[in-house]
Amino acid sequence: MPLARTADLLAHAVETRRGLPAFNVITLEHAEAIVAGAELAGTPVILQISQNAVAYHGGRLLPLARACAEVAAAAAVPTALHLDHVEDFDLLRAAPAAGFSSAMFDASTLPHAENLKATAEAAEFAHRHGLHLEAELGRVGGKDGEPPLPAHAPGARTDPAEAADYVAGTRVDALAVAVGSSHAMTTRTAGLDHALIARLAAAVPVPLVLHGSSGVPDAELAAGVTAGLVKINIGTALNTAFTPALRAALDRLPDAVDPRKVLGPARTAMAETVAQLARVVATRSGQPVAEPLG
Repeated sequence: MPLARTADLLAHAVETRRGLPAFNVITLEHAEAIVAGAELAGTPVILQISQNAVAYHGGRLLPLARACAEVAAAAAVPTALHLDHVEDFDLLRAAPAAGFSSAMFDASTLPHAENLKATAEAAEFAHRHGLHLEAELGRVGGKDGEPPLPAHAPGARTDPAEAADYVAGTRVDALAVAVGSSHAMTTRTAGLDHALIARLAAAVPVPLVLHGSSGVPDAELAAGVTAGLVKINIGTALNTAFTPALRAALDRLPDAVDPRKVLGPARTAMAETVAQLARVVATRSGQPVAEPLG
């Protein structure tokens, strides 16, 4: 089906009170696994390419973006393309021509006034070029090897009143909030602040986004969606499925030289993880989705 637009998928998620899963792509196998898993779950999905993934591919955005767009266009479920954690304004400027319908501009490490100013400029550019723009307020720790923030550290939780002012001042279309998760977690032990999520959802007129969702248990994710989270970003969970499956295939086939023999099982493991998490995220009032969405 045609490439979906993130804004439309988010609007549908809000209307039906479901979560919208968004998975990060590093390789073509990731993109294929994400779509295969979403098809198994019967859920819309977002393919996300981060600035770090672009750097991994030599700083070249178009090859991976075009591959993802083709995978998305062949999907049996609505699939959108999102540029994630953009700090480089030049990369943001490249997004519309590369087929993205949304981007996340990340100025969260800047002092608040600078974050607001930079994000407002990014939103103005995005809206002129038909992009839905997400931003982050509060600190979701763990990115780029930094340790998770302690629960009561400054910025470890997003303040609802500050969030409302931030959205009004920047005119962003979605807001990533700090409510207890952390990037790059390989164990699912994070607890979400569901009361804070509900307060944020009441205060902020745009969809709320959860980053660092790989470390959040299923029940916590489902409860978070019920409390008001909409877009749920997942990356590390795919890699924790991929890498052991790859190692097991290499151990099982020590003489194999055809990469398809070992990448295939790893891609399948990722697809199974995507399907399981997509079913958890696509909840309505805490109940897993039981029928395909479209």
